[in-house]
Parts: sequence; C-alpha cells; structure tokens
Amino acid sequence: MNVLVTGTEGYIGSLLAPMLIQRGHKVLGVDTGFYKVGWLYNGTEYTAKTYNKDIRRITPEDLQDVDAVVHMAELSNDPTGQLAPNITYDINHKGSVRLAELAKAAGVRRFVYMSSCSVYGVATGNDVTEESAVNPQTAYAECKTLVERDVQAMADDSFSPTFMRNATAFGASPRMRFDIVLNNLAGLAWTTKEIKMTSDGTPWRPLVHVLDICKAIACVLEAPRDIIHNQIFNVGDSANNYRVREIAEIVADVFPGCQLSFGDNGSDNRSYRVSFEKINKTLPGFKCDWNALSGAQQLFNYFTLIDMSTETFLFRGFTRLKQLEHLINTQQIDENFFWTY
Repeated sequence: MNVLVTGTEGYIGSLLAPMLIQRGHKVLGVDTGFYKVGWLYNGTEYTAKTYNKDIRRITPEDLQDVDAVVHMAELSNDPTGQLAPNITYDINHKGSVRLAELAKAAGVRRFVYMSSCSVYGVATGNDVTEESAVNPQTAYAECKTLVERDVQAMADDSFSPTFMRNATAFGASPRMRFDIVLNNLAGLAWTTKEIKMTSDGTPWRPLVHVLDICKAIACVLEAPRDIIHNQIFNVGDSANNYRVREIAEIVADVFPGCQLSFGDNGSDNRSYRVSFEKINKTLPGFKCDWNALSGAQQLFNYFTLIDMSTETFLFRGFTRLKQLEHLINTQQIDENFFWTY
C-alpha cells in the first residue's frame, strides 16, 4: 500500500513510518519540521522520504497514487493550542479537513485521522465509549471533534475515514516528548530524583504506549474495509486507565532513590476513564503490548544508555510549547506559523 504520513518527524511519526516500511508498505512523509532539533537517540532502522511542507500547502499532486493517508501533523497539545487558538483552528481544523477533501478528490481510499481521548474532557460515571458524548475543554480537543464531524460526513463507497482517539501517549521515541505525563515524570525522576506533584493526583487518565499507537494504525490500514469504514476507535487498553498519582507511584518505584510527594487539588479538572473494548474486540491483530510499568522501565533503560543530562531533559526541542515559542521569538516562523525563510 502507498501511504502518505503527515508528521513523520514527530513523536509518533518517527516510529510509525519505519514500522509501516517494515510491514511492506511504501511510505511518503510530509512534515513542516518544527521539532527537527529534538533527537534523543538513534532508534530506527528505516526512515521515510519526507517533504518539508506545511499540511496547509499540500497540493493534489502530492496525493497522486496514494492509497491511504495517515494524518497526524497538527499543533499537538493543549498548551500549544492556548498559545495561538486562531492558528490551532487554522491548522488543526481547517487544514485537516482540507487535506481530507484533497485526498478524497485524488482517489485516496483510506484516511486515518489521529484524534484524542481528550475530546471526552470531564466525564463522570461509567467508562466513556466511542458512543459517549464529547465534552472538549480546550481548543486542541475541540478541533479534534470538529474534524471528526466534518470528515465523517465525507465518507462514501470510495472514501473510508477512520478516527483514532488515542489515550495519552507515553514511551521512548527518537523524536522524544517530555511534555506528556509519564515521560515528564520519568525525566524528573531521572534528573532530580524527586517527583513533587502540585495536585493530589486523583484525576483519571488513560495511557497508551507510542508503539501501541503505531500498531493500531498499521492494523487499521491492513483491516478489511467494512471493519474500519467511518469508524471511531478509542486506542488503548482498559487496564491502562490510571489515576495520575498511580502513574507517579509507578515511575517513582522504577527510578531508584526517587522521592514522591503530592499537593492539593490542581487547576486541571480533566478526568476520564475510557473503555477500549471496541478496538480490542473488532480490529484484527490489535492488542496493547505495553503498560505504564513496562514503559517506565523502557525510559529508565534509555536514559541509562544515553546517560541523559538535565540539560537534555529540559531542552526546548523535547517540549512542544517551548520549541514553538523559540521559533516565534526568533522570527523563524511568522504570525501564521509559516517558515519565514
């Protein structure tokens, strides 16, 4: 299968493209390159040919002879969305829908969209399912719901979109992120031997390892059409719903000598438990291989291998917001987040 992957130089994409190539697919990448400076370790055997291009400037010619699009290249978390909400909507909503429209017009048969469990926002009661009402709390999450709505309406006999609502990602990647919960706690445990929570850690978060996300994408691309056509999948495993304090306790146990403390209720009121029954029952070949404990151990092993320094952990290239602020402050990108040179 000829697959166009947007975001091949990101946290997930740097692992996804090699996995797809290894499984026999031909992969062409598109990435604007905001996070090129962040490379933690040499962990991939294959790399995909990647065009340095903003998704808002993809043309019909870029989609010729493409069988499937995997779309990940958006501004990628809540703090980034709050930095520039108007640009978040421009890229994450309008840009993503435009890409789907171009793909459909070009005859692309499958469109896999990376959504997020953050669309559930604050949820009480039973574990939320793909049928539950969404309750986005941020510009980032709201854009995910808007893309789902608009692209679902485009589905027909020749165009099959699939929407992957990923749990909060964790785990090692060459293009590392330290601005997501387990990875950040692991970095603190390694560099300071202390995890000092400002909250009491009671909110629920579902977690999924980055390699399990990649596996889910590959399974969707390879599944029979009737299983994935215009479907939403929560991506993860129901056993990997954790309270934030449990995540901190797991990390503190893995990293020797780490001290752990908790504070009062925090300002972030997002809390949700997610059911992952649908993907585990209906998507052929999918089953999570990782949990928080094995992921924390993986990070400890990589930090040991590269002898990670505090400077590396704090480097702007591994935190989306810090890197974008740097590009803005140095005028490398303009007010619309296009490169100035």
